[in-house]
Amino acid sequence: MNVAGCFFLSDSNVCENCNPKDTFELSKLRNYFEGEIYANSIVSISVDTGISVKNLNRYLENKEFSEISSKLNIGNIKL
Repeated sequence: MNVAGCFFLSDSNVCENCNPKDTFELSKLRNYFEGEIYANSIVSISVDTGISVKNLNRYLENKEFSEISSKLNIGNIKL
């Protein structure tokens, strides 16, 4: 079932069907940043974590990751 382009009401940026994946990826990103970080680009983080660049751009805009993303000096890549 393809639900792309549907309207929904949610407290997050994703629909309830995508929320479990979003939660999993955010947890994966938090764990990644807790370790030693060797990434020098958002593409490197994507390769290391398996999280899409599109989702990383969205996650790194969160207040939770603002300090980390500014330290890494990672610019967003728009897809």
